[in-house]
Amino acid sequence: MSALTSAAGSLVAQTEEPEGIDLFLPAGYDLLWSAVVLVVIAIVFYKAILPKFQAVLDERTAKIEGGLAKAESAQAEAAAALAEYHQQLQEARTEAAKIREEARAEGSAIVSDLRAKASDDAARIVETAHRQIEAERQQAAVSLRNDVGLLATELASKIVGESLADSARQSRVVDRFLDELEAAGPAAASAAGTASEER
Repeated sequence: MSALTSAAGSLVAQTEEPEGIDLFLPAGYDLLWSAVVLVVIAIVFYKAILPKFQAVLDERTAKIEGGLAKAESAQAEAAAALAEYHQQLQEARTEAAKIREEARAEGSAIVSDLRAKASDDAARIVETAHRQIEAERQQAAVSLRNDVGLLATELASKIVGESLADSARQSRVVDRFLDELEAAGPAAASAAGTASEER
């Protein structure tokens, strides 16, 4: 038993408690085995895990670049569509202005035509009214001539005391009477106008 105690004592003497900075530094064998384990983990990570990460990163990079290319092409298409839209809008505005000018010109032509037609219609209506008035005046003159002729012959018959039944004589008397009446008409009308002004 004494041999055991002496061996244990020598072992304790060899494993002395570290002091100072040695408390923070591991023993040499610990550093060696830690380095071996680290190299094994690094090789496994480099050979097995890192390619998978790299593949995932490459795939994401390709997707992002593809997305950027699609976005750039979509942006270029949108810019082209916008330019085409602006061009079509300008053409539509030009066409609208042209149509508006044509409509204004056609409107002016229509108004001119309608004014000319209205003027022609008014002239025709006035001419028709003049003709109708002239016809009615002539009809009234004929009717008046007949009525005045009858009255004049009756009056002359009563004054003269003999019958003026002869149509030729009656016609001459009536014509002479009406001629005198027409000749005296303007003078009588002017005298009547002067008399009314004096009143």
